[in-house]
Amino acid sequence: MKAGQPKSWSVFLKKMEFYTQIIDTIYENFFDPKKRVFVGYLFSAILIAFAWLSFVKKKTLKESFYKIFDKKIFLSKSAKADYILFIINIIILMFLSPILITQLAIATVVFEYLHSQTFLIPIDTNLQYVWLIPYFFTITYFVMDDLTKFITHALMHKIPLLWEIHKTHHSARTLTPITIFRTHPLEGVIFVTRSALTQGVVIALFFYVYGNNITFITILGANLLSFWFHLLGSNLRHSHIWINYWNWLEKIFISPAQHQIHHSIKKEHHNKNFGVTFAIWDYVFGTLCTSRDNEVSKFGITENEHKYEQNIFYLYVSPFVGTYKIISKYILSILQKLNKQTLITKKLIR
Repeated sequence: MKAGQPKSWSVFLKKMEFYTQIIDTIYENFFDPKKRVFVGYLFSAILIAFAWLSFVKKKTLKESFYKIFDKKIFLSKSAKADYILFIINIIILMFLSPILITQLAIATVVFEYLHSQTFLIPIDTNLQYVWLIPYFFTITYFVMDDLTKFITHALMHKIPLLWEIHKTHHSARTLTPITIFRTHPLEGVIFVTRSALTQGVVIALFFYVYGNNITFITILGANLLSFWFHLLGSNLRHSHIWINYWNWLEKIFISPAQHQIHHSIKKEHHNKNFGVTFAIWDYVFGTLCTSRDNEVSKFGITENEHKYEQNIFYLYVSPFVGTYKIISKYILSILQKLNKQTLITKKLIR
């Protein structure tokens, strides 16, 4: 602080810097093509929804418009909770980001390890097919990123402690593109770490084998395949517009309808369709559920499991409460077993 400058003015400047950073982050989410809710992707999702409702469902333009922009969906208590969580999580991750592990740190560790082994060796970069390396790198990264998303997502459902965290996302009663941000900060940390690990390992492997010939094929700065995935309606997965594919295609790619099945409150739909882009992973591991005869009527968890799913304070605190209950129950069961074993031992001694 400069001499003679009021302390209150310094505090004001710091606050303005903080608010500016929040606004910049919100702006980036909607105007950076590398982000899921980039306005271009949202606009393409709207066009796809209009086309689907008009040509497949035979609705008029007016009917399609009111269906897509249904105020009961976008102004519901669930949606309003999504909007609030979106802002709060931005603020929380602003503080957490500096201490999270980065892809560069992972890549450095993996790269150094690769130099200590002899199984993989660098190749001659003067080969004729060197121009294909960026395409191979882009495809490999996209596929591995999707696979690790599938594995992480499946674990979030299968492991009770992680499910307590992931419940926040599944507590949504209505789905909008902003529901993607309806997550607990701990889940955000888990997925950021997953992304860093995936990118770090893939980048290190390719850089070691192919040298500095690696680069992503991009459109507007976004990964080529990610760009097309989002442009072709990724935001319709978290929506009320039921768009399904042919049955055979839903065994390869996850349709918007399949992800809506994943959010279904019906017990038979639980733990299905963990995939993001590819349905192949679900097909291989037996968790695939196609949209045929599986239309969803209601989203959420169960009626009794999340009674206060629109209470912001509860959404942030409930994972810690749930985790405490699970750990306490586990410790209690161990103590009971030990106590039972002690009683048996005493009887044998007598």
